[in-house]
Amino acid sequence: MSNVLLIGLGTTSLTALESLIPNSKVQGIVRNIDPKSNTNDPVVNLAQQNDIPIFINTSQSEIKSLILKLQPDCVVVSSYNQILPPELIELSAFINVHYSPLPQYRGRANVNWAIINDEPCAAITIHKISPELDEGNILFQQLIPIHFDNTVADIYNNLNDIQRQYLGETVVKALHGYEGIPQNNSEATYCCTRLPEDGEINWSKSTRQIDCFIRALVSPFPGAYTYFQGKKLLIWQAKPIENPPIYVGRIPGRIISRSKSEGYIDVLSGDGVIRILEVQWEQEERTAAANVIKSVKSTLGLSKFDLLNRIQVLEEEITNLKGAYTK
Repeated sequence: MSNVLLIGLGTTSLTALESLIPNSKVQGIVRNIDPKSNTNDPVVNLAQQNDIPIFINTSQSEIKSLILKLQPDCVVVSSYNQILPPELIELSAFINVHYSPLPQYRGRANVNWAIINDEPCAAITIHKISPELDEGNILFQQLIPIHFDNTVADIYNNLNDIQRQYLGETVVKALHGYEGIPQNNSEATYCCTRLPEDGEINWSKSTRQIDCFIRALVSPFPGAYTYFQGKKLLIWQAKPIENPPIYVGRIPGRIISRSKSEGYIDVLSGDGVIRILEVQWEQEERTAAANVIKSVKSTLGLSKFDLLNRIQVLEEEITNLKGAYTK
């Protein structure tokens, strides 16, 4: 069996390790979770069951030291948050797992962006790592459909299943001389990293765009959000309304219907109506949308009126503080 070092920080790491264990000797896993304080991490548990060391320092300098010490035949990367420099990848064979149909969707947050963009398919690509971003030869690739109501969690589960089945044997194949297929760089597209603040819903978008946006950001991601009564409100579950009433006087974000018994609210989008089912104030429990929003006169989103009111309140508080200080 070939010796393999696994670098895995995120949710793809478990099935990567499950696939590698029967096909190679895993010398260790680089993962930023301390096994002494995180006994519920499934990757840590699986590693410990198989006497695989866990290295919690994920810096590039530490990875370099590990490679020089362990001399693995291959370093497999399945979820890492840094670009590996040429001087590091020259030390061993490097293979990466990338959840997109390379050369399309290079970069970050690929599954999220695929759902946001309403793509028909997502994909897993296993490829050699080269100095350029996600550019190396493709060793394995499989596309899967993104169904109308799939969430990002659904797609990750499906891609993880494929990784579990094919990663280990693909690594073995590569170490036995398979070079893979070069990517066509003229077809390359790229994705930005997504930050939590990028998740604000624009209610002027179409119903389909909003629905895709919400489904793309559900757990384990931070969630799509809006503002209500000046506070951030996370939207965890929604669905488009078919054949909605036609509004020729339309205010996107306005609540037009509410069901206390079923717990939903209906919200105007830029072209239709979307039903909001589950929401959450920050630091509170998730709940039915109708438990939070109780009036059809309400509008979601942070309006200029809200901002001006908040500025006025802050100015009054500052004035009162100044008055108290000068007394």
